[in-house]
Amino acid sequence: MATIMYLAVAFVLGRGSVVFVEIAAATTFTFMNGCQNELWVGIQANAGIPLLAEGGFALAPGNKSSVVAEAGWGGRFWGRTGCVFDAHGIGSCQTGDCGGVLKCAGAGGAPPASLAEFTLNAANGDDFYDVSLVDGYNMAIRITPSGGKGACGVPGCTSNLNTHCPAALQVMSATGSVVACKSACAAFGTPQYCCTDAYGSPTTCLPTPYSKVFKSACPTAYSYAYDDASSTFTCTGANYQISFCTACGFHVGCLVFILSQSFASFLCCLWPTLTMSVVTYVVIYAV
Repeated sequence: MATIMYLAVAFVLGRGSVVFVEIAAATTFTFMNGCQNELWVGIQANAGIPLLAEGGFALAPGNKSSVVAEAGWGGRFWGRTGCVFDAHGIGSCQTGDCGGVLKCAGAGGAPPASLAEFTLNAANGDDFYDVSLVDGYNMAIRITPSGGKGACGVPGCTSNLNTHCPAALQVMSATGSVVACKSACAAFGTPQYCCTDAYGSPTTCLPTPYSKVFKSACPTAYSYAYDDASSTFTCTGANYQISFCTACGFHVGCLVFILSQSFASFLCCLWPTLTMSVVTYVVIYAV
């Protein structure tokens, strides 16, 4: 579990006593690259909160890397793909770019990007976390807590949505392959899809055929702005692993990922991929 620190406070009560007061714990985030290729982790802290790892770093296939966040930290993580940087960390990424730099330094990722979002030590000391596709999808991602107390669910999007992305939402590479899947808000910019104006409340902004594609593939991830009921998770005193490309092919990076997980986790990762095709085609032809 997360490292718990104690503060000894002495009180003069009769013969005297020492009271140990538990204070909030630091949390370790471990990033796992289950992808075939190198990826570049992006990190953005919420306003007024310290930045971690200068905002980003490279992660080779099959490798892990960890950062430690102090109590009360909040922000988001995402994976960047197709990046090229020079010796000074200047360059660009095909997806998830944060201003053309390796160290995002507080900047967010350009949509579409699959997000892992956290608020630590919030109400009742709980961590709140989710996987969000509200900004679109660029790669499979999953959050796995360890050592915590409470429900401590495992949200994620382990399906490869790029292979089933509706044509209107596709982001294409120079070679003609789909490298990301936009949100309907980014693609069309209308209040119905962006949950704004007359659609700016949970009662008026409802699932659309496009958000249903995301939700059918990734039931535990946010598919649109008001998708809270099945997409927000809590845990107390945990550390977290953020895994990328958990629905990967049979290559070295994926093999390392599979061997590092339980068999149940592997099935959880594989099942959405097996069922995705039928669900997507049914929904798309209903649009």
